[in-house]
Amino acid sequence: MLKPSDEQTDIAIIGGGVVGLVTALTLQDDGYAVHLYEKTPELGPQTCSWYAGGMIAPWCERDGAETEVIERGQQALTWWEQHYAGVKKNGSLVLSAARDRSEVLRFSRRTAEHVDLDAQGIMELEPVLGSRFHEGLFYPKEMHVDPREALPALAHSFVQRGGVLSMGRSVSADNLSEAFIIDCRGLSARHDLSRLRGVRGEMLRIHSQDVHFSRPIRLLHPRQPIYVVPRDHRILMVGATSIESDYDGPVTVRSAYEMLEAVQRLHPALGEADIIEASAGVRPAFPDNLPDIERDGRVIYANGLYRHGFLLSPWCAQKVAAYLQELCGEAA
Repeated sequence: MLKPSDEQTDIAIIGGGVVGLVTALTLQDDGYAVHLYEKTPELGPQTCSWYAGGMIAPWCERDGAETEVIERGQQALTWWEQHYAGVKKNGSLVLSAARDRSEVLRFSRRTAEHVDLDAQGIMELEPVLGSRFHEGLFYPKEMHVDPREALPALAHSFVQRGGVLSMGRSVSADNLSEAFIIDCRGLSARHDLSRLRGVRGEMLRIHSQDVHFSRPIRLLHPRQPIYVVPRDHRILMVGATSIESDYDGPVTVRSAYEMLEAVQRLHPALGEADIIEASAGVRPAFPDNLPDIERDGRVIYANGLYRHGFLLSPWCAQKVAAYLQELCGEAA
């Protein structure tokens, strides 16, 4: 990749969620000097990235999204493998109860890059499921990460490579001197981006001594589909709702009940699991639920990743990098 000029161009990034961190590392790859500002004192619960599933699953996400998600999301497979050693390349598994077989058939028609499984094939991938499911879909190319391990690891890598990370710094473009400002603030930027709206997502984390999985599992259902993503220490992340609201409050009783009921359909023993967390976050989205890059002077906005933050951040970062290279070329 060509450097933007003989001397490094200074870039400021505002926002230390997954979009900001992925963009920071991508711009470092291209030879920019990057200063990343995050208003919170640590990478943690204050960002919606903290509550994400962390699934790098472009084909599975096609079921509820536009075809652009597949095309743009495939870039993430290479990016995460190159930039984060903790990525888990175990694929994704899609299942449904026998009475909901039409859901698997519909999912199969809308998606690609999957292998049809019978009961034996399912058992070989996830022995704990035994004979509970008779058919399913396996997406062997898909991956997942644990956001609570990946975000600090990306930040550490960014600093190790010479980046400057300022935590607990609330800044605006008006008081920054860098040549270009990349605004990755998510919903905090909605006063500058009139099309931006909030979409609430709720999740649970449970701990089970009896049941664990090796890969994300999506359990289809006409009314209450869920996904379950394995974490270390026998923890499972269960998610997630998608509610047209920017209410940033606790998980509701209705949502918790629906997720808990659904996860027991996956395996009854999960009814004995301990609930260790119930959390919610509000994700930024544009009307078409696809990310976009907008420019206002020297400020470039990268936003609107909806529920695809970990999947579409690499695409977003590459678009920012291409835009910057064009701008630097014009300036030269």
